[in-house]
Amino acid sequence: MMAEPRTSKELLEGLRSDSVVQLPPAARLLASFVLANRLAILTSSAADIASRVGVSDATVIRSVQALGFTGLPHLKQVLTATMSAEAEGPATDLSHTLAEAGEGARNALDLALDLQREAMASLDDPAVRQAMLDAIALMHQGQRIVTYGIGPTAHLARYMASILQRSGRVAFTLDAAGISLADQLLALREGDVVLAMTYGRAYREIVATSQEARRLGLPVVMISDSADAKVTARAQVLIQARRGRTGHVALHATTMAALEALSLGLAGCDGTSALGSLVRLNQLRRLVMGPDAS
Repeated sequence: MMAEPRTSKELLEGLRSDSVVQLPPAARLLASFVLANRLAILTSSAADIASRVGVSDATVIRSVQALGFTGLPHLKQVLTATMSAEAEGPATDLSHTLAEAGEGARNALDLALDLQREAMASLDDPAVRQAMLDAIALMHQGQRIVTYGIGPTAHLARYMASILQRSGRVAFTLDAAGISLADQLLALREGDVVLAMTYGRAYREIVATSQEARRLGLPVVMISDSADAKVTARAQVLIQARRGRTGHVALHATTMAALEALSLGLAGCDGTSALGSLVRLNQLRRLVMGPDAS
């Protein structure tokens, strides 16, 4: 009677079991390598693995089979399944993306560019364009634009504040996670407009920021791909900006494009101020760096 095929979890646990010591040395070496480099395995060919482990391509295939897998593609499927079960969030999304891309840097690059093109196309939607125009009109009336983003998005929030200041706007950034955000929220004041980049579920930070903005009567513009009403319902203007496909690694080119379009749109509302600010920037550069500074 044939034995029942082992589950993905059982196959992965087999790499750690005492039975591995009874296998040939190359199989034992490969088992250790797989456990320590699961993400790398997803994007590696047999030749790549052989080079890193120090054996031949054929030995890698034989060792994979000795460990209970039908071949390298089966091993990758098991790793993807077990990683998805173990971790929700960025690790899972990356594993899905790499599994779809296939082996090698070229395939990953091609998929990344395809995902970026798909996401960027969402900005051509007439409703998104109108939301961006509404956001520009709202921010143009503000005395100060407060950009919000935490985690990786904090870099985008700081970048947006920087280019806004260059174009003559007064900007301030909320970029702290956890309790430190409370100190930054103290700086909110009447006349501010909040420009928030937020994705996924309603994190405490964005909920607290939205509540404080509401208490002060401040309008909120959100750039998001979230379907969570706890997030999006708090925005006066919502700009839907996709970050790639659902369940794949997050890509931020669409958010960056939306931010730069908003900044240029605001400059178009008051070109004299924007140009004057850049003239003053060049003057300050020469003051700091000398007459040769550009």
